[in-house]
Amino acid sequence: MNYRRLGRSGLQVSELSFGSWVTYGNQLDEGLARECMAAAHDAGVNFFDNAEVYAKGRSESIMGDALRKLGWRRSSYIVSTKFFWGLYDGPNEKNTLNRKYLMQAIDGSLARLGLDYVDIAFCHRPDPETPVEETVWAMHDMIAAGKVLYWGTSEWSAAEIAMACEMAERHHLHAPVTEQPQYNLFHRERVEREYARLYEDFGIGTTTWSPLASGLLSGKYRDGVPPDSRAAISGFEWLAERILEPTKLAKVQLLVPIAHDLGCTLAQMSIAWCLANPHVSTVITGASRPSQVVENMKAQDVVPKLTPEVMARIDAVVGS
Repeated sequence: MNYRRLGRSGLQVSELSFGSWVTYGNQLDEGLARECMAAAHDAGVNFFDNAEVYAKGRSESIMGDALRKLGWRRSSYIVSTKFFWGLYDGPNEKNTLNRKYLMQAIDGSLARLGLDYVDIAFCHRPDPETPVEETVWAMHDMIAAGKVLYWGTSEWSAAEIAMACEMAERHHLHAPVTEQPQYNLFHRERVEREYARLYEDFGIGTTTWSPLASGLLSGKYRDGVPPDSRAAISGFEWLAERILEPTKLAKVQLLVPIAHDLGCTLAQMSIAWCLANPHVSTVITGASRPSQVVENMKAQDVVPKLTPEVMARIDAVVGS
């Protein structure tokens, strides 16, 4: 496993990481989640991503149980969580990044995870109703209290991230060090263009999610929705609609021969393509079984094969 610095921070993250969105509490129970985490850890993964809202808190509880049973040295792994949507319906308990919510949310996550601190806390979406200064101060105070080591944003605009960084600099506060955006062959604009100035101006890292476009780039949806896939889970019907978009399915068909020529699966090529971007600190992968974890990790071996000629072939299919 290779490790990359998280932006300009000193934190070293495995270039492939493991996340729990959709799977934990929906497809994976604690036992299977533990096996997948163990397989990832055996491959050198040190970063495990979560969020308060995933499975309404159950995802954090499952990961916490797994960590206790795995018994890894706490200094050897990185855990993140994210805050915004909340778990309850009160006016200060959902869809907010105000100080009251954030200070309560971190305590709840730590209790579910069974940890004294999380390594990274993300503001899961921007909150136009709360002053950025209030959110930056709250995240700074979480770090000052020892409950969080670093903080970041997720799916914020470049302007919003720049505002948070400038606010932190003005008040000598802890600034966000990373953004967690979607990034894959079908979703490129934000990481490659919108955020371009952030990497140099503020040293922002990226912990990118959905490298397979919710499974579309695995190729398994070419003949419809398999019954054991995440798109078949109750409540995720919107995902199936997005995945079965005819234009994208046609492009997937054209990408398969390129992967075949590289001697790898379409999924491995798609993950490797994300890794080839030097502004990507880590690619968050997901899996519903340990064998899938092992297959995803082989993407590292594909990166050196992505020559300029191969990248041009890929761009010719999906567009640059």
